[in-house]
Amino acid sequence: MAKAVQKIKMSSSRDIPFHKLVLSQSNVRRTKAGISIEDLAEDIARRKLLQSLNVRPIVDADGQETDMFEVPAGGRRYRALELLVKQKRLAKTAPIPCIVGEAGGEISAEEDSLAENVHRVALHPLDQFRAFHTLREQKRSEEDIAAIFFVSVHVVKQRLRLAAVSPKLLDVYADDGMSLEQLMAFSVTADHVRQEQVWENVNKSGYDEPYQIRRLLTERAVRASDKRARFVGLAAYEAAGGNILRDLFEEDGCGWLEDVALLERLVAERLRTEAETIATEGWKWIEVAPSFPYGYDHGLRRLEGEPADFTMEEQVSLDALQAEYTALQEKYEDADEIPDEVDTRLGELEQALAAFEDRPHVFDAAAIPHAGAFVSIDTDGTVQVARGYVRREDEGAFVAAIAEPNPEAAAAAPRSEDSDQPATPVQGSVITMTGQVPPDEEDDAIRPLPDRLVIELTAHRTLALQDAVAANPHVAMTTLLHKLCLDGFHRTYNPGCLEAGVRHVQLSIQAPELKESASAKSIAARHEGWRADMPTDEAALWDWLAALDDASRLALLAHCVSFGVNALFEKADRHGGSGITAHGLQRRLDQADRLARAVGLDMVEAGWRPTVDNYLGRVTKGRILDAVREAKGESSAQLIDHLKKSEMAKEAERLLEGAGWLPEPLRLAALPSTSEASESAAEPLPEFLSGGDEESTDGGKSEQPHAVAAE
Repeated sequence: MAKAVQKIKMSSSRDIPFHKLVLSQSNVRRTKAGISIEDLAEDIARRKLLQSLNVRPIVDADGQETDMFEVPAGGRRYRALELLVKQKRLAKTAPIPCIVGEAGGEISAEEDSLAENVHRVALHPLDQFRAFHTLREQKRSEEDIAAIFFVSVHVVKQRLRLAAVSPKLLDVYADDGMSLEQLMAFSVTADHVRQEQVWENVNKSGYDEPYQIRRLLTERAVRASDKRARFVGLAAYEAAGGNILRDLFEEDGCGWLEDVALLERLVAERLRTEAETIATEGWKWIEVAPSFPYGYDHGLRRLEGEPADFTMEEQVSLDALQAEYTALQEKYEDADEIPDEVDTRLGELEQALAAFEDRPHVFDAAAIPHAGAFVSIDTDGTVQVARGYVRREDEGAFVAAIAEPNPEAAAAAPRSEDSDQPATPVQGSVITMTGQVPPDEEDDAIRPLPDRLVIELTAHRTLALQDAVAANPHVAMTTLLHKLCLDGFHRTYNPGCLEAGVRHVQLSIQAPELKESASAKSIAARHEGWRADMPTDEAALWDWLAALDDASRLALLAHCVSFGVNALFEKADRHGGSGITAHGLQRRLDQADRLARAVGLDMVEAGWRPTVDNYLGRVTKGRILDAVREAKGESSAQLIDHLKKSEMAKEAERLLEGAGWLPEPLRLAALPSTSEASESAAEPLPEFLSGGDEESTDGGKSEQPHAVAAE
């Protein structure tokens, strides 16, 4: 006979006045967790009690039930109700929905308390994100949602942003296919298609760290800290319809500007407006660009302007600011700590005084119509104007205008309201907008490096070599004497590596970041230091040079000689034209190697490192893999050999960071022996210098050995 299934009898449910309830000491929850009792009380006051209390009758010494009940499960709810009673927002006799358990049964109060807490399953974060999103769709504001759930508005924004990620990726997250940190990284953009593309990429490659996801999602955007973005302003960019990507989970520096084309258009428009304002000063030409390459002003005469005189009002204001600044400094000179408001005021005074020092210069009115200005963006996003440059084609007219001033014309010229200087009439300045777009290619074959790339790389080396020679007067003197002896005794008149005269070597083709390199900054600082001490008058300059001590003369000689150093690769002229011959090019590069060894040049120490922009994005996939293989080994190359070229170049940049790897044109070739040098005199140029125009004499069977990278 089958055994009858025993029916389950549920505990009874009833309303019990609050004052008949007491908190049980059998409650297992002792550690504070979750929202506070105060917040829970506010939630109960708003939406009433959502879950009944689990209670048991209290029995007396004889085992008889009293009219009191203990609460072993639901202690936090009890305390929240107790707080509402104390606040007189809930009556002591208010009925509380309770589930009444059996007193003295087999199951203890501690077991009930433990079961209620252990069997409770926490809400999956995704369900919470979607619930917030549903409330938002129900027209609840972010502030209302934050108040309801006792979180900050920023937390609400974060959860809403996570709920807006691509549904496909949310499903992956729900199935534990990605971490919460990865999902947070995807929230930086609202483009679901792009999110899914990036997930497919990183999921297959294994490079799926959150930082990598963020980098891929923002690689087509411009950081808000970029000088172009600061120049235009985020408000103006957004007003023009531009979208800004913001990461609510990481410090993103105000985000990324997504519409690069719009940003560049706004930059060009504002730069042109600035140029048109400067054109009213009467300059013959104005050249405009977001930034100019290193050495853009080489070969141009620079006019020396004088700072504009202070007006009476400006002088009074300057004196007052200086007096206040001096008084505050003296007052708090011996203080252990400066009050915040005083420190803030000192900063304001310093800025105001600096503005007085950075005054526009006044130029000779007769020279302005023959000179021009460069307008660009400074590193802090402000307009940078360099006035007073005379081009070579304008030298004759400029000299004539300065040598033979026209007093009548100067007297008749209109004067500005704020200056005693005659205002130069506007000549219709020619405004030129410039720009540069680097080339790109998507070819898997290993070919000779592009000529332009080799020129750019050797431009880096030339600049670093110039800096190194300038810092080594002994080598500079030897170099100059070597060149002078060749010209004076052997009568070769071949320019070689040192173009002594000294003519400045023009780096006609160069990478955009060259002017920001350590070598460029070092040269510029040294040059400005000498120019600040050097007289402008020709006769006074001779006397000044004659009075210099030997150490200063050698240092100045080294600096001047360095500008003639030319280690540039050029495409050899094989047709007897005016360009450099293959022999002349090889001679130049050999001398550059000898000079580099003499000064101990190391391009790694000079600050060059391979990046997507300066090398890896400009060569074929084969060369990228060769670079990684040479620097990090075959295993590292295999990690990226399956990627597309753009992704391969980015990952190669990361892998090569700190490895000290250099491409062939930047390496210091080993010094050959005398016999080797004589035997190799007639050998053709290496493949990366030959331009690929001539076929190998051995049918392509031989291969040039790799030079040793600098260590």
